[in-house]
Amino acid sequence: MTEREAYVAFNLTDKIGSVKVAELALAAGSVAAAWEAWPNKVARAGGDVDVRAEFALAKKYGVEIVTPADAAYPPRLLEQPSHPLALYVKGDASLLSSPCVAMVGTRRSTPYGLEQAFRISRDLAARGWTVLSGLALGIDAQSHRGALDAGGKTVGVIGSGLDRFYPEENRELAREIVAKGGAVASEFPFGRPPDQQTFPQRNHVVAALARGVVAVEAPHKSGTLITTSLALDMGRVVMAVPGRVDARASGGCNALIRDGARLVRNAADVEEELSELIPKTETKPAPRHIRRAAPPPSPQPPPASPSAPPAADGRGRSPSAPFSIEEAMVMREVNAEGVSMDILIRRTGLPAEKVNALCMALRLKGRVRFFPGNRVALPKEA
Repeated sequence: MTEREAYVAFNLTDKIGSVKVAELALAAGSVAAAWEAWPNKVARAGGDVDVRAEFALAKKYGVEIVTPADAAYPPRLLEQPSHPLALYVKGDASLLSSPCVAMVGTRRSTPYGLEQAFRISRDLAARGWTVLSGLALGIDAQSHRGALDAGGKTVGVIGSGLDRFYPEENRELAREIVAKGGAVASEFPFGRPPDQQTFPQRNHVVAALARGVVAVEAPHKSGTLITTSLALDMGRVVMAVPGRVDARASGGCNALIRDGARLVRNAADVEEELSELIPKTETKPAPRHIRRAAPPPSPQPPPASPSAPPAADGRGRSPSAPFSIEEAMVMREVNAEGVSMDILIRRTGLPAEKVNALCMALRLKGRVRFFPGNRVALPKEA
């Protein structure tokens, strides 16, 4: 069995993910050897795991199966410890590695939300960005349509096997996406129906693939806010389209903006926020099971000085959690007058995307505030 076949075999089983597979592969020497030693070779749907049958179905449906052993596997997914063991892709798999912006929002969208999703997605696609979404009803579907209207590229990530497409109302939209050069992808094997587990996993993939996530409409409690939270944890840029203060559908987006997310009016705002985060070249990380041991860490900077203590923000919050090492690196450079993001990137030596995420996290904790001109400053009370 090859490495890629072993990845697919593990993906067909239940209750095992990439973190556990990496541990097994490290002990056994390869993913293929780990599979040979794995005692529970039972498919999630029951019966023995049949990798040949899975690849036969992929050929039948015109689907490409991409694993971490393949060059086509998106580098940004490999950055995440918990990445899919396989991706099933109908259409252009290379788009999963292109500069993507995720457009997310509620299924119960308003005409205002649908208009904004279509307009911003259309203009982003016209500027060369790949529009990424979940092919759900409402904001997701309208975002895909906006990208198609511009003749651009779009990718839909779904929460079921490609042969168990959901929702049925968007099946024709999925076919149009593929026909016009886009892609529809899933981490789930053939035959997997949608359920309460698959959609959060789908949201994780959407957040991981994107350079930034734009929330268009979202109530206070919604899957959209789960996606933005995941994106923030991954160091992605989180943005939101504002709505009426009394509109339930915009409650979550307005709260994101209040807590430091970038307010988005148009595609230019999105591009301005993301343009500096695109490296000139990207090198695909090695799959986790073959990565060499990291060199000894260099001496870390001292923790934040007493001049930058945790302080309550303008809404009276007084966070008590200690600084992480990277947060301390940022806080050492922040002052009451405000420091530009460029200076923070240069002085900390951290990637631009990481600094942006750290500043957003510190803002949400009430430790810094944002000034016009992309500057970060200590709270007034500090």
